[in-house]
Amino acid sequence: MQNYQANIHTLKEKVILVTGAGDGIGRVAAINFAKHGATVILLGKTVDKLECVYDEIVALGGAKPAIVPLDLQGASKQNYRDLASTIENEFGRLDGLLNNAGILGSLGPLEFFCVSTFEKIMKVNVTAQAVLTKYMFPILRKSDNASVIFTSSSVGRKGRAHWGAYAISKFAVEGMMQTWADEVEKTNIRVNCINPGATLTKMRDSAYPGEDKTTLATPESLMPTYLYMMSDDSVDKNGQSVDAQ
Repeated sequence: MQNYQANIHTLKEKVILVTGAGDGIGRVAAINFAKHGATVILLGKTVDKLECVYDEIVALGGAKPAIVPLDLQGASKQNYRDLASTIENEFGRLDGLLNNAGILGSLGPLEFFCVSTFEKIMKVNVTAQAVLTKYMFPILRKSDNASVIFTSSSVGRKGRAHWGAYAISKFAVEGMMQTWADEVEKTNIRVNCINPGATLTKMRDSAYPGEDKTTLATPESLMPTYLYMMSDDSVDKNGQSVDAQ
């Protein structure tokens, strides 16, 4: 799937919600989904960034996206209910959900973790994604083939010293994906994880500030995997955690 060659109409007429769409992998994924025919719903906490992505998509000739300003740390159940209602009223269904938004927090020994930072990371990286997905399920069921993608990490598969709450949150994401995937088996919905790997993003720079950035993959180079897992070509993939590089 890393060498997947997407047809320009691969995602034609699909409606896809992307969280963390204002920057990094989320931004590039949203633009690429739109390039391949999707109508994209851009969710993020910074309106200016979302508007820039909106403008990029329109300039490329893509369908006009929708913008949803929402801070996952402070979002309520009613926010998610309202979002689901709006998507259903505007589009009638949801064909894809990329749970891309996440925060790193601070790295260091677990013995010394900050409780408030730990709680914030778990809220954004785990709880918010679980609740958002929960409220999207009724409109995902209205799709012919719906794809839900969570964002994993190598430190969510094997614990690594000093990665603390972030690693724990990604282990939780892997478990959440597997549980949901088992529950939706033989339905129109499939649920998987993508591990982007070492990628040139602001989050990566925060974790490895002295790293040689020329060695990192760009978000654009990961898109074959994202397009494949969001397209109908991956309808037989469920409960898998795949590497984008």
